[in-house]
Amino acid sequence: MKKLFALIVFVGSSILFTLFAQNIGRQSIKISDIEGNSYNTVLIGNQHWMAENLKVSKYNDGTQIPNVTDDTKWSGLSSGAWCYYNNEVVNNSKYGKLYNWYAISLTTNGNKNLCPSGWHVPSDIEWTVLIKYLGGEDVAGGKLKGVGTTNWSYSNTDDSNISLFTGLPGGNRNDAGSFENIGEGAYWWSSSEVFWKSEATGMAWYRYLFSSIEYRKKTNQVNGLSIRCIRD
Repeated sequence: MKKLFALIVFVGSSILFTLFAQNIGRQSIKISDIEGNSYNTVLIGNQHWMAENLKVSKYNDGTQIPNVTDDTKWSGLSSGAWCYYNNEVVNNSKYGKLYNWYAISLTTNGNKNLCPSGWHVPSDIEWTVLIKYLGGEDVAGGKLKGVGTTNWSYSNTDDSNISLFTGLPGGNRNDAGSFENIGEGAYWWSSSEVFWKSEATGMAWYRYLFSSIEYRKKTNQVNGLSIRCIRD
């Protein structure tokens, strides 16, 4: 969707109108991962984003990412893994898979990429660029959120999905291995680790969409969250 803005400039007694086009949300190319899963993408500002959550179970070099279903085993992981929400494959088509942060980190995943070729997991800074472009945390959420209550358990009057990002509430898997918040919250990893005085904290930055407000938070790297990829 392209939004037009008119800038009015007064020059003597004449008025000059200059129109600026802004890419709030515009359908872009379709991409596929190594397993053949196809994804819609959208151009928002100068960034190309996947408009769906990642579904792949392999890195793009063909290496398998383990599917860990056991709660206790999940909570003790220090290497990459994925799962379906509630370990139910029916959730994959709509919400994609949940991944721990170790599947993203080049240090723990063997310098591999789980996004389609030419795409990557967005950094915290790249997420910030998106949110600022959409007006900041207080208003960006409604522009990112899929509208209505078909998927979300509630809807707000300012939910518009004008960005065509179509955020859906795929829930999360916490550091005890339990599943929570499907239908209520969308959680997406960044590739950025949290540091304190130059030391890694075992936490990473993520983005959380609950209502029409988008939040930047940090969480334990063992948690299972969704992934949206961004073009290189």
